[in-house]
Formats: sequence, C-alpha cells, structure tokens
Amino acid sequence: MASLLGASPSSIFTCPRLSSPSSTSSISLVCFGPGKICGRIQFNPKKNRSRYHVSVMNVATEINSIEQGKKFDSNESARPVYPFAAIVGQDEMKLCLLLNVIDPKIGGVMIMGDRGTGKSTTVRSLVDLLPEITVVAGDPYNSDPRDPECMGKEVREKVQKGEQLPVIETKINMVDLPLGATEDRVCGTIDIEKALTEGVKAFEPGLLAKANRGILYVDEVNLLDDHLVDVLLDSAASGWNTVEREGISISHPARFILIGSGNPEEGELRPQLLDRFGMHAQVGTVRDAELRVKIVEERARFDSNPKEFRESYQAEQLKLQEQITTARSNLSAVQIDQDLKVKISKVCAELDVDGLRGDMVINRAARALAALQGRDQVTAEDVGIVIPNCLRHRLRKDPLESMDSGILVTEKFYEVFS
Repeated sequence: MASLLGASPSSIFTCPRLSSPSSTSSISLVCFGPGKICGRIQFNPKKNRSRYHVSVMNVATEINSIEQGKKFDSNESARPVYPFAAIVGQDEMKLCLLLNVIDPKIGGVMIMGDRGTGKSTTVRSLVDLLPEITVVAGDPYNSDPRDPECMGKEVREKVQKGEQLPVIETKINMVDLPLGATEDRVCGTIDIEKALTEGVKAFEPGLLAKANRGILYVDEVNLLDDHLVDVLLDSAASGWNTVEREGISISHPARFILIGSGNPEEGELRPQLLDRFGMHAQVGTVRDAELRVKIVEERARFDSNPKEFRESYQAEQLKLQEQITTARSNLSAVQIDQDLKVKISKVCAELDVDGLRGDMVINRAARALAALQGRDQVTAEDVGIVIPNCLRHRLRKDPLESMDSGILVTEKFYEVFS
C-alpha cells in the first residue's frame, strides 16, 4: 500500500494494532511526501464485509509557510557573493559604481566592455557595500518617511492625517531585471489572488516598485526588448511609474539607480536610453600577464572555499563600507567653486553636448569623488577624473572618427582648464 502512494514504509505512522477483526475502532495511516502530507488511509472494519474497508482521502496539506520562508531565506543568504574589494583592476568601473552609491542622483552607470571582464561580477559584488536606509515598515515601495517625492500614495495620506509611521532600517535593494521579463512583471499588474478570493481589484507591485530607492541592474541591456526600454525611459525620466491595468490606475515612486552592462559587439543601445545613464564606464580585457594570473588564482580560491575567501577580505570590505557611509553623510557639505562650474559648462558647450544633463552629472560626480576622498572642496583634478565617464556617451557619433570619445573629452578638458 505504501508503494502505491509513493511513500516509503518508514514514512507511515500507525496507531495501535486492532485487537480483533471485529473491532469497531479504526486505524489511520498518514503518508508524508517530500514537503507535504500526501494522503491518509483509513481502515474502518465493519460486520458482514471484508476484513478491512480502505478509503483514501487526499489531504495535500502544505508545510507551514513560515518554515518554508526560513528555508528559502537561509538558502539565499548562503549564496556566496564575490567581494568588491577582491576585484583586480577595472578601477574606472569600480569608481563609477561607488560614486553612484554615494550620490544616487548621478543617474546610474552604463558599463560596456568585452566578454569575461567581470562586469556582472563587479556589479553584484556591490550588494555587500550598500548602506542602510530608513523605510516605512510594510510598504511595498520602500517609501521614505521624510521625503514626499519618495512616498507611495497610502503613506502620503497617512502623513497628511498626522499618523505616526512605523519605520525600519534596511539595506538598499539591488533588483535584477531579466531580459525575458514581461511588462506586467516589471510595472505591476492586477493581484489575481485577491480578485479571485475577495472579489476586489488590487494592485500587485512589480520590479520597479521593489527597486524604488535602490538599484535596478540590467545585464546585457543592449539586448533588452524595446517595450521594456520604453518602460525604463518613462520611469527614469519622471521618477514615477504609472500603471493602467483592468480598470486600475495607480502611480508609485520609482526612483532607482539604473545600472546596465553589455558587450558593444552584440548591438548598440538606443540613444534615448543611453542618455539616461549618468556615467559610462569602458571596460577592457586585462593584457598584463601577471595581473591575469592573479585574477585567475583569486577566482580559483573563491570557487574552492567561498566562505574563507570572503573572510580574508572582510576587513577591507568593512573599511570601504565605512568610507561610503561617511561620504554619503558629508556629501551635502562639499562645495564646488563658481570658476570650476563655468569651465565644466564650457567643456560641454565646446563638445556640442546636447542638453544640460552632462553639466549636472559632472558637478554631482565631482562632489561625490571629493566626499569619497574625505574633502569638502572639489578640485580640478576631481573634475578631470570624472568628466570622461560623464560625457563619453553624450557626444554625437562620427562614423569616420576612430578615436575613443573619452580621449576627445580629456583633450578638451586640458584645453579649457589649461
């Protein structure tokens, strides 16, 4: 009987044995399958019938959802992440990522480079360094209790009524946007469960809601479908996501750091989306033989024992995390001279950069770099370090130009700042 129900004999528990075939008591056997109770077999002995009457009742009772959640959390937390401090080389990419964490209003970073240069590994390793932020407890949009621009509708209504909001400290989210994601999953859609069980129209938030006040990472962003690119453009431009679904109209904040990575050989990015990235990092393959050997050895150490490898970089990780936290708190005190602002705008004008987004990003990135280095005043060297990454992707493409756009920006910088 056990084999018929897919349960091993050891997984069947029986009550005490019947004293005689004519007894009126019953026996219940419960069969446990993997993760749930599969069924129950009940023996009801009756007179004038065969010795036992067997009936099978399907119970299908799931294991406690809380226990499942604990197991899922433990599995997720056990997944090792390569330490950011262990990344060898690629200083330009790492600097752009750190500056965006210090000042999210820079607008994200686009990372383009060869295959196998550690783009995805570096971005995902950033999760250990992300600082904590204050959010409203239980809010699906990670609403800021002090900033109305980052509040959901329900939280804003409670604030207007003068209600006390429960708040918690949580780490900044990093949300992966897969290439195969549907528009409903990204924007949000009708909550089918509530519609079926309660008969009400309710909104189920999507990835943009989860990424509010966090990081939205798109790997191979140049391969993203056009309809999802349009969604990202709309949200990145306004900072809000508006959903119109089945009679539901809802808007929620969607202010996130947009990080994308890709290989230029697989296709170019649409200019509208490329302009939404605050900075652009160019990643190349390491050519130095000794450095390549070091990278291979470090990766082998991590694969053989991730826990021990992460512990060896724990001190550097903590130091870098404290440096980021201090820079975020001191960012508002960093000043930039008027003369530097004028020269920055002059560089943008002479390079024929469209719009003023480049000017603003350079000012913000230079201030974030000064804060990262523990200074309260921006220098020309700070501007020189960040200006190629801020303007490289904003120059108009010349099909006959063989020189890298970053070199053109650097040359113009030295000409203006002399």
